[in-house]
Amino acid sequence: MVAANSNTPSDFIRSTIADDLETGKFEGRVVTRFPPEPNGYLHIGHAKSICLNFGIADEHANAVCHLRFDDTNPNREDEEFVMSIQEDVKWLGFDWADHLYFASDYFEELYQFAIELIKLEKAYVDSLTSEQIRVNRGTLTSPGQDSPYRNRSVEENLELFYRMKSGEFADGEHVLRAKIDMSSPNINMRDPTLYRIRKVDHQRTGDKWCIYPMYDFAHGLSDSLEKITHSLCTLEFEDHRPLYDWFIDALNVYHPQQIEFARLNISHTVLSKRKLRYLVEAGLVSGWDDPRMPTLSGLRRRGYTPQSIRNFCDRIGVAKRDTTVDVALLEHCLREDLNQNAPRVMGVLRPLKVIIDNYPEGKTEQLEAVNNPEKPEEGTRFVSFGRTLFIDQGDFLEDPPRKFYRLSPGMEVRLRYGYLITCVGVVKDPETGDVVEVHCTYDPESRGGTAPDGRRVRGTIHWVSGEDSIPAEIRLYDYLFEENDTAEDVIGDGAGNGINPDSLSIIEDARVESSLSKVSGGDIYQFEREGYFVVDTVEHDTGHLVFNRAVSLRDTWARVQRNQE
Repeated sequence: MVAANSNTPSDFIRSTIADDLETGKFEGRVVTRFPPEPNGYLHIGHAKSICLNFGIADEHANAVCHLRFDDTNPNREDEEFVMSIQEDVKWLGFDWADHLYFASDYFEELYQFAIELIKLEKAYVDSLTSEQIRVNRGTLTSPGQDSPYRNRSVEENLELFYRMKSGEFADGEHVLRAKIDMSSPNINMRDPTLYRIRKVDHQRTGDKWCIYPMYDFAHGLSDSLEKITHSLCTLEFEDHRPLYDWFIDALNVYHPQQIEFARLNISHTVLSKRKLRYLVEAGLVSGWDDPRMPTLSGLRRRGYTPQSIRNFCDRIGVAKRDTTVDVALLEHCLREDLNQNAPRVMGVLRPLKVIIDNYPEGKTEQLEAVNNPEKPEEGTRFVSFGRTLFIDQGDFLEDPPRKFYRLSPGMEVRLRYGYLITCVGVVKDPETGDVVEVHCTYDPESRGGTAPDGRRVRGTIHWVSGEDSIPAEIRLYDYLFEENDTAEDVIGDGAGNGINPDSLSIIEDARVESSLSKVSGGDIYQFEREGYFVVDTVEHDTGHLVFNRAVSLRDTWARVQRNQE
C-alpha cells in the first residue's frame, strides 16, 4: 500500500475515515472489503465500489482491502464467476494480496452464531410456508403478525435446527428466523430469515451443507470475523443497517461501521445483474463479454482501459444521493486516455477505389507517418503509396453540397501524409449507378501535403494502399438500449423491449494498413478520422482481422461542458 494521503478528504466517506484515524477508533486501522456475489460478471457499477474500497486502502499506510465472495446462494453461483471477478479486479489494477476470502469459509462459525442466537432466545425455527411468512410480515403501512411458532422453546428450536442441518427436512419446510420486532416500522427488522434449507451442492463445500445463511446474516458477521473497520455499501442497504447492527450487538462480537453511498446509474445502461443475466440467457447478446454489455469483461473487449474506468470513477465521486450519470462522461474518459496512448493508423471502413491516372504504373513509394502526435518519442512508420488507393465512400460525393471539402469532381484534396489529388472522373456500376471507382491526378511536387505554389487546399482525407492494405472486419457498436434512461423496465416482460436493433453493425470488407498484419487481441489504435478501435480478443486470428470500435472521435461530453461554461 502507498503512504497515507495528506490531501484533504474528497468525500464524506474519506472524511469519516480521517476522523476515525484522528480519534483512534479501530486502533488506527483501515480495513475495507469488496464483497461480490459470484452469480454473474462484474459491471461498471461494481467498478465504482472496487475503486472506492481498494482506493481507500491504497491511500493509507498499512491499510488493506479484502476480496470476499458472498457465496451463500449455491443455486446461482459458479466457479466461472469467481474467476472472472478476480480477473476484473486485477485488470483494474488492484491487488488483495493474501486477503482472498469466501463467506463459505465461515459457514461453521455462522452456524454456531445461529445456535447462540437460539440459546439467547433471539432466534426460532419457523414452519410457515414462504408465502405465509411474506403475508405475515405486513406492509410498509401496517405491522406484521407473530408466527404461531415464534414462541417455541429453546430446546425445540435447537432440535429442529440440528435436524435442518442434518438434512431431515425438504427445501422450504422450515427456516430459522431472528426474533426481533414484528411491528417495527423497518420491515427488515420483522423477524428476518437467517437460514433456509437448500439441498444443492455448493461450488466450494460440495454437499457438506444443506442449510445456507441469508445475506443479511452472513454479511455483517463476516465483516466482524475479518475485523473490517469500514463496511461500505450502496444506499439500498441503508435500511438494512439496523439489522446489521442488531446481529453484531446481539452476539456481542466485534463491530465494524457500515457506511452507505449512492450506487452508480448510467444513461442507456442496465446495471441490474439479474437483467444482465436475462440478456445473456435469452441470447439477446453473445455473452457476458459482449462488447455492448456494461460488464467489465464486455467493456474490456470493447476497448475500455483500466485507467479510463478509474478516471471515470474518480470524476463521478462518492455521494449520498442517487443520480444518473450521462454515458457520454464514460466515453469522454476513454477518449482522454486513448488520445494520449493509442498509436495512430489509417483504416478505410467503406472502401472506394481511387486510381491516380498520372502516377507511374508499377511504382510504389514509402511515406512517413506519425505514430502518435501526443508522444513524439514513439516515432514514425512508413506506409505504401501507389497508383491504386482506397478512400472512404463518405469522402466522395459526385454532386456535393456547399462546404463539402472532401473529394468531388474538380475538387482538390490532401491525402494524409501523401500528395494533393484532384478528381477528374468516375466509373459507375451500370446497373445501380453507384460510383465504384474514382479517377484522379496528383501533384508530384506536393509530397507531404503541401502545395509548392502555396495554394490553399482545405480538405484532408485518409486512405490506404490498394496493393499493400489488408482486409479487416469492423464492428461498430451503439447503445444496447434505445431510450435515454437506465432501461429499468425495458426487459421486464421478457421480450427484450427497448433493445436497439442497430446496436451492432458489421463491416466485412474494410481495408487497413499492412502494419496491422501482426496485431494481437486487445491492441488498441486510433483509426485516423474514424475513432478508436481494439483488436477483438475472442474472434480475431492471424488470418481474420477483427476490430471493435471502442468509441468515436466525436466527444459529446466535452461539447456539453463547453456549452455550460
